[in-house]
Amino acid sequence: MPRLRRRGPGGGGLGTSLLREQASHFRHRDGKLYCEGVPAEELVAAYGTPLYVYSRSSIVERYRELDRAFSGVDRLIAYSVKANGNLSILQLLAREGAGADIVSGGELQRALLAGVAPEKIVFSGVGKTIQEMAAALEAGIYGFNIESESELRVLSELASTVGKVAPIALRINPDIESPTPHAYTRTGHRATKFGIPSEDALRLYQLASELPGIRVRGIDVHIGSQIVAVEPYERALTHVLALVDEIRAAGIELEYLDLGGGFGVAYGDGVDASIPDLAAALVPRVADSGLRLILEPGRYIVGHAGVLLTRVLYIKEMGGKTFVVTDAGMNDLLRPSHYASYHAVEPAELHPGRPMIAVDVVGPICETGDFLALDRPLERPAEGELLAIYTVGAYGFSMASQYNARVRPAEVLVEGDAFRLIRRRETVEDLVRGEVEFLESSDTLQT
Repeated sequence: MPRLRRRGPGGGGLGTSLLREQASHFRHRDGKLYCEGVPAEELVAAYGTPLYVYSRSSIVERYRELDRAFSGVDRLIAYSVKANGNLSILQLLAREGAGADIVSGGELQRALLAGVAPEKIVFSGVGKTIQEMAAALEAGIYGFNIESESELRVLSELASTVGKVAPIALRINPDIESPTPHAYTRTGHRATKFGIPSEDALRLYQLASELPGIRVRGIDVHIGSQIVAVEPYERALTHVLALVDEIRAAGIELEYLDLGGGFGVAYGDGVDASIPDLAAALVPRVADSGLRLILEPGRYIVGHAGVLLTRVLYIKEMGGKTFVVTDAGMNDLLRPSHYASYHAVEPAELHPGRPMIAVDVVGPICETGDFLALDRPLERPAEGELLAIYTVGAYGFSMASQYNARVRPAEVLVEGDAFRLIRRRETVEDLVRGEVEFLESSDTLQT
């Protein structure tokens, strides 16, 4: 693991930031952007652009905030690996006591490599393969969140065959339409692929209690992502606790209640979910149930902790619009194109005298949908300068691709005035590594 690099003393007064939520970790001093105690320009000089930069302090503070808020009940904070699966970030959270919510065998491997205890891992997702289930059984994870009768039967047969007992919870679909910014992030209503209809729950719990190789352990619900209101979680909890009573009345004991995650963060002028308010509403009722509480936050922990630094390549005027062309594109940050999401953008070095203009910040990908911001007021930047794109710690790098045969960016973790590389920038050799060994034999096809 590369050692932390330290820099000499710096100074300057505090500037302004577009996002108050990130101000304690990403702020301008004398007009220049710093991540904690390190100037953005220094990071770029060391590792180039595009570059993902994460604040260690932000991640730790967010995790501890959640853990403290829910301290009134036996709990497991199972970080959602899909939000950002960098091994160094997973290791950081594991050392804080976090578990992991995984949705694939690859995420299982990441969690284990980072030191997450198997007994703190829950496995979610509608399409677990037999190979993934087998790996999770072998590792000894805490629980499988089951999403269909077919999956339950396949897991039973597998566990019986290999001489294991699979601990399970059923993921209940409560048919709750959550207020989220995009249809893709609503997962608690019947029109989605997720979960088991509530009316099937008791029958499937009875089946699970009878199947070989299965141990009923909990009940699970997840209603969506980017939720900032408390009320949807209260409705979900009410729904699930009613089912808990039915399940217990049938003589089936439960150990935990998994309420999922989805706690929202502000990307612009909005507000973050109020974790103290959420805990105040949920903790007493969960405590009364006698069940252990599992939460699966991802975005809330790492979203604000990340900034994407990108270099302006060209300024282009056309059709009455101003295009700021950057070296980061939709392959580096897919959310604006995929979810029509908003990410604050500002220059890494502010120049208060420059005019504000409306621009489209676009990338180099050969797609009209390749944009990072549309019709955005921005200080008119100069070609060659840095822009900072905020709130990219979640679903930024984790959704990045090699589309257009572009290498994925490096990732850097900053702590105070120290920083270290936690993922190197890919090379063009990485792009073809899985193909070159077959190149010479490609003219001879197997029949």
